[in-house]
Amino acid sequence: MLSLLLAAMLAVQALAVMEVHVPELPVVALHGRDVTLNCSFSRSGPFDLSDLSVFWQLTDTKRSVHGYWEGRDQLADQAESFANRTGLFPDRLGAGDASLLLRRVEVPDEGSYTCFVRVQNYSSAALLLQVAAPYTKPVVTLEPDSNLRPGDEVALTCVAYGGYPAASVLWQDGSGRNLTDNVTISQVANEEGLFSMHSVLTVVLEPNSTYSCRLTNPLLGEEGLASVTITGQNIVFPPVALWVTVGLAVCLLGLLIALAAVCRRKIKESCEEARREAEEAKELEEEESKTAMTPLKS
Repeated sequence: MLSLLLAAMLAVQALAVMEVHVPELPVVALHGRDVTLNCSFSRSGPFDLSDLSVFWQLTDTKRSVHGYWEGRDQLADQAESFANRTGLFPDRLGAGDASLLLRRVEVPDEGSYTCFVRVQNYSSAALLLQVAAPYTKPVVTLEPDSNLRPGDEVALTCVAYGGYPAASVLWQDGSGRNLTDNVTISQVANEEGLFSMHSVLTVVLEPNSTYSCRLTNPLLGEEGLASVTITGQNIVFPPVALWVTVGLAVCLLGLLIALAAVCRRKIKESCEEARREAEEAKELEEEESKTAMTPLKS
């Protein structure tokens, strides 16, 4: 019984001697860049590298990322997606540094990694890798962008490309009022897993209005801002309506001229008729006077 207790105490002591440390906070790596996943171990005494084994694997799927034992890399079981992209730092192993270098980070690399270290006894610890990529500067366009009238419904589109993870988008007007309730957002990943973001805000047109699109990458904390101002210059009469207006004005002017000509002719005719009637009345009056002055014969 005593021997079993002693063996258990020795095992606990041995396990306590080996400690593996990794970052507690997630490690954020830029897409396409190299990243170092830090892992250190401590021993109470010196050790020979031939006794050291280091093994990195994906925590969830148990896929092998990198192996090292017997003084050299052991990559026979390495997952194909990590081929030619991983490495340790051999000159640091003796100092207790089992960090992993991961080259050309890709979106599928995101996840939990476990660092196993063994020197006679072993221990392990896991860390979280997150991948990030900055978006291009957002651009806001107006559709339609001409022939606008007050009260028209227009669509403002904000686009940005090549980012990861999915971005948050905030639309505001010139007074800072949140307009996101009137927004539709589409984020589509390309073959590399990077997102293209399209956000559309629908508004009723008002002159001299400013609308802004603010895009935020949640991991990088970077913000991109784009805005558009709709001035009175954007608001014009459509060409068709303009020509209709001009046409109606010409027709109305023609009608007025024709009406004036008709009225003038009617007035002229009325005047001539009145003059003729006056002349006839005068002649009749003269004849009557002559008749009255002629003496009667007996």
